[in-house]
Amino acid sequence: MTSSIVVRGFLAATLLVGTLSAAPPAAAQGLGAPVKSILGDASDSALDKLAQPGAFYADKAIRILLPGPLKKASKLLKYTDQAGLTGNLTKSLNDAAGLAAKEAKPIFRSAINDMTLQDGVSVVSKSDGATRYLEESAGDDLQAKVRPLVAAALGKVGAFDQLDKLGAGSSLLSGAGLSRDGLTDSVTDQALKGIFQYIGTEEAKLRANPLDAGKKLLKTLKK
Repeated sequence: MTSSIVVRGFLAATLLVGTLSAAPPAAAQGLGAPVKSILGDASDSALDKLAQPGAFYADKAIRILLPGPLKKASKLLKYTDQAGLTGNLTKSLNDAAGLAAKEAKPIFRSAINDMTLQDGVSVVSKSDGATRYLEESAGDDLQAKVRPLVAAALGKVGAFDQLDKLGAGSSLLSGAGLSRDGLTDSVTDQALKGIFQYIGTEEAKLRANPLDAGKKLLKTLKK
């Protein structure tokens, strides 16, 4: 019985690092629990990192900017910030994304637990395959559930007040038609993009350490 568990755990770990990417779909789909276990760990790790103060703003690859054509305004706003005219709106957007990430762990865990692997081969054949599968299969649902967290965070950090102030008294944003809802949608979209990017990176790290992954899989399979 024990040897059977060890063999299953080793096979699962091997598949997860892509060495058996040509396995039959039926065999790959049997990896549902192990894949979810590793993806859950990757999600937790990514969200913990992004929840750290200043994490979104510090990483230019995922930094939250004003939406659409107003991205250029994000660069101009730094001059009004320095002049004391605004409270650094762009920084506030990133702070809000970090607060939302901190509260999003159970939402992502729930989505991962509910995930049904329809194409196991594609999930195990890429270093971030499970992350991309989650994004494609549950992206809309995650967006709907994360959006209220972002809206609450934007209010908490004062971003909405800053937006109202700029829209009413500055030609910089006047006429742009940027509403609170529009800002919430944009920050949610950008934050999720950054979150998935980080989860994919964390997943790749776990796949690169099959020994550690195998130990985790054995624990999962014994349950």
